[in-house]
Amino acid sequence: MGAKIDGAGTDKIQIQGVGKLKDIGYNIMPDRIETGTFLCLAVATKGNLILENTNATHVTPIINKLEEAGCKIKAEKTTIEIIAPKRIKAIDIKTMPYPGFPTDMQSVFTSMLTTAKGTSIVIENIFENRYKYTQELNKMGAKITVEGKSAIVRGVRRLYGASVKATDLRGGAALVLAGVMAKGETIIENVEYILRGYECLDKKLLNIGANIRLEGIN
Repeated sequence: MGAKIDGAGTDKIQIQGVGKLKDIGYNIMPDRIETGTFLCLAVATKGNLILENTNATHVTPIINKLEEAGCKIKAEKTTIEIIAPKRIKAIDIKTMPYPGFPTDMQSVFTSMLTTAKGTSIVIENIFENRYKYTQELNKMGAKITVEGKSAIVRGVRRLYGASVKATDLRGGAALVLAGVMAKGETIIENVEYILRGYECLDKKLLNIGANIRLEGIN
């Protein structure tokens, strides 16, 4: 567009103003957190899923952890296919700055791991107080204990539907995932948090077989 910007990839970006920017065409990159969320949804429901218009190189640590848990993944240039096992294995996760495991996937992975075989350890290294959602998951039958920046997730056979509240965007997404795989009906309050980060989430879930209904949102 004609801008003068130096320092990409460093901790300092220098911008020199110009008189005018020119028109260009640009395709916005796919959302790596939405990609990761739908991969985990497939795993949580023991399903197979093909994601289109995505970029596997943006979610390498997510794919690596899913493979470690026992999933089969085939990544192409713009598609990712995942085949989930009947029950995933427990794994350990540590959130790190990009290109490490993303903090915004921590809650969704924790939700997925509630029914894994064994005990998983999740360590949050980026933000504090990111485990509020675990109290809501425990209402659904999960066994999660929080100790400082660590969450110990003891896998159970099944989650059960309950009335829960989203405390933030990603924690809310974790509850959606839990609700999709739980036995019975789950009611999630404060869904406005979730809708800030996912476009047409209910419609996309309906398209892949989920039984979900959005209420009270215009």
